[in-house]
Amino acid sequence: MLGVLRIQGAVASVGQARLLSARLLASKSSTDMTANARCESTNSPATEHFDIIIGGGGLVGTTLAAALAKNTTLADKRVLLLEGAPEFRGFDPSGPYQNRVSAINQNSIELFKSIDAWSHIESARYKPVKQMQVWESNTDALIQFQHDNFASDVACIIENDLILNAVYARVKEAPNVEILNKARVECVRLPRDSNSNLSELQLQDGRSFSCDLLIGADGANSVVRKEMNVDVFSLNYDRMGLVATLELGEDACDNSVAWQRFLPNGPVALLPLTDRLSSLVWSTTNEQAKKLQALPPAEFVDALNEAFCRQYPRVELADKAVQALNSLFGHNASQHQVQYPPRVCGVKDKSRATFPLGFLHASSYVCNGAALVGDAAHRVHPLAGQGVNLGFSDVRYLVESLAAGAYAGFRLGDKQHLIKYERKCLAKNVPIMLGVHGLHTLYSTQFSPVVLLRSLGLQLTQNMPPIKNLFMRGAMGQ
Repeated sequence: MLGVLRIQGAVASVGQARLLSARLLASKSSTDMTANARCESTNSPATEHFDIIIGGGGLVGTTLAAALAKNTTLADKRVLLLEGAPEFRGFDPSGPYQNRVSAINQNSIELFKSIDAWSHIESARYKPVKQMQVWESNTDALIQFQHDNFASDVACIIENDLILNAVYARVKEAPNVEILNKARVECVRLPRDSNSNLSELQLQDGRSFSCDLLIGADGANSVVRKEMNVDVFSLNYDRMGLVATLELGEDACDNSVAWQRFLPNGPVALLPLTDRLSSLVWSTTNEQAKKLQALPPAEFVDALNEAFCRQYPRVELADKAVQALNSLFGHNASQHQVQYPPRVCGVKDKSRATFPLGFLHASSYVCNGAALVGDAAHRVHPLAGQGVNLGFSDVRYLVESLAAGAYAGFRLGDKQHLIKYERKCLAKNVPIMLGVHGLHTLYSTQFSPVVLLRSLGLQLTQNMPPIKNLFMRGAMGQ
């Protein structure tokens, strides 16, 4: 299930990806004219110049700063990392587990290894996922992912602040990278607005900077993207994600399985943290998310256990079709029986939180003097665990493109070379994002013919190991 998206990307050419993106992105983003006017009215000269400025010090932006510093071709470039929040407080591996985690695939792990951040994570704490199970609530359709004899991990569950702590440690060691906290961008001016080849920005405190390349890693409401004036397609799903840290019962064993069940209102997932702790990601309606967040702990635990075990109304035709498909492959019911996750027996105090779900994609990731990475360029539903992994993929592609361009003598902000980064990203990201959005749409209805088709697709993949292995490699970013 989680890898179907990547397979499409493998067969799509760069041209096809651009075409998909162009067809998908039909609405125009608005330029922040007010901010631009303020920028033009100040007329304050840039006080300091950097080769590269990264707007946004989250997971993707900070990892990008570390990757730029580690690259031998780019190690002499001055980099400024701007972060609106106060200085990062660090991470205590002996402290309580946090509620914001990411399922990190093998490609992202390789990126962390390349910037010497993985050893920091390994020495702290993380949980390997040996198997994934995804199943329906309206039929017996399911799919299970694991390597033969569980020889390798499918993914790793890591707390977001631990990742940030690991990459910050590398950034702070880099002599060519400066970090500026409490730095909120007031306005941006790109080369198309001036006679120079430089990008300029001004902070709310009046300080101003110039650079050869401005990178927007500033999230879904990116100031950099607005100034680039690119087309943006976005959807509000009218759904919320509920996260929490959960205590498990004694039946958890080694707790190395990631569980996801598609409910009528959205998927609910348990991601392992330790042998007796898991992280919850429950996507549901806004109304239900608020109710779940407000429930007393005991009632919340009961609702969650019921969500994983309750028998929802069945679609008889789909059930029979799944049984027939299994018989066709010579499998009986016991060979494809749903396993249930360990019982949840508690929720950590103050760990419940919600966030809105939606879809966003920029038609272009680059222009003269600027580029986008992470949520500034794309935002997806968390059901496939691909969001931050796509951002880390952007980091790898952008650093590779900048290094190749610098070696060939291109300016860092030259769109002629930046477009190579965009093409690689679009070829990978657009099929994945369309696939994630398609899954969200398919599992947002109880219409019987749709339930039949999605159940057959899920079970067909489960019964065909070669296809399932391709999907699994896609989920791992390979």
